[in-house]
Amino acid sequence: MFKLDVISDPICPWCYIGKTHLDRALADRPDHGFVIEWHPFQLNPTMPPEGMDRRAYLETKFGGPEGATRAYAPVVQAAAKAGLSINFDAIKTTPNTIDAHRLIHWAGLKGCQTEVVDRLFDAYFVAGKNIGDHAILADIAEASGMDQSEIMGNLDSDHDLTETRARDSHVRKLGVSSVPTFIVLNQHVVSGAQPPETWISIIDQIAAQT
Repeated sequence: MFKLDVISDPICPWCYIGKTHLDRALADRPDHGFVIEWHPFQLNPTMPPEGMDRRAYLETKFGGPEGATRAYAPVVQAAAKAGLSINFDAIKTTPNTIDAHRLIHWAGLKGCQTEVVDRLFDAYFVAGKNIGDHAILADIAEASGMDQSEIMGNLDSDHDLTETRARDSHVRKLGVSSVPTFIVLNQHVVSGAQPPETWISIIDQIAAQT
């Protein structure tokens, strides 16, 4: 078995695209041997707890509506090439993702981490849901086989809040400044939404050396 650490944020479209590429490579190499663990990185760590209107956020960040459109044009093209239909019009709120990251951590303890990550991506990019909302996060947890009431109780408390922020801070101190970032075998860093062919090559190289 081979460790693959993934540093990402569930509201990062490049992370969604990158995971889609990775999934296709893993399906092409079913004996890949990767054990995947997801780690937190908030794109907007200073986002208010209630989030922000997405249009206002993007226009402020990119200098108006035209700047936001230009900034997201490569994302739209890459998503289409990956076969993804991101419903940007449905996304009304840019959330604070600290609670989504807490949920991903708890999912890891229950053995359903990647499933929760998939559902978070789907909820945000396809259904346009606010994944900063505790009720939505608890529903995602339940759909993934977790205890909904337990998760809601944890979300309504500070459970693992300090630890999750510390993990985010730790990867930044290690030099991670953008996501997705993948760490293969605890030593090789792969940055960005790499195409399936890159991952297939990596998997084949590992297989040849073992």
